Amino acid sequence: MGSDEFVAGFDYPMFVVTTADPGTGERAGCLVGFATQTSIDPFRFLVCLSRRNRTYRAATAAAVLAVHVLGQDEDQRELAALFGARTGDDVDKFARCSWRPGPEGVPLLSAARRHLVGRILERVDLGDHVGFLLDPIEVAGDRGAAPLTFRTLPDLQPGHQAG
Repeated sequence: MGSDEFVAGFDYPMFVVTTADPGTGERAGCLVGFATQTSIDPFRFLVCLSRRNRTYRAATAAAVLAVHVLGQDEDQRELAALFGARTGDDVDKFARCSWRPGPEGVPLLSAARRHLVGRILERVDLGDHVGFLLDPIEVAGDRGAAPLTFRTLPDLQPGHQAG
C-alpha cells in the first residue's frame, strides 16, 4: 500500500489562508488543506503552504497569517474556487471578493464563517510545503457552521500544482 492509499477516504477541512507582505503591501491568499491544531495550552495552529505558491512567497516576509473557515453553501464554495483555482500571479483575488484589513494589514475575508489571525512563531521545512506555526492574536466568527471539506469542494484545477 502506498501513501495515496493510506489517505484515501480522509476528509480534511479546507481553509483559505491570507497574508500581506509588510515591505510591499502585496496581498496573497490560497486554499489550504494541510492545517491542524498542534497544542492546547498554549493554543497553536499549523498551516502548510506549498513552496510553489504566491501566498508562500508573501508569507516568507509576513509576521501574521489569517486562516479562514468557509462553509459548505454555494457562495462559500465559490470563494474556495477563487482562492484554490486562480493564482495571484495572474489575478487580483482580493478585487473579486469583499475583505477588510486585519492586524498588521492581513486581509480578512468578509464572507468567511470564522477566522484566526496568528503571529508566525516558526517556519518549518516539511518537504514541498513549509509549515507556519501560529500563535493566535485574533479569533472571530460563527463556530456553528459546518466547515468546507475536501469532499465538499467543487471540482477545482489548482492555480499552482501543490507538489
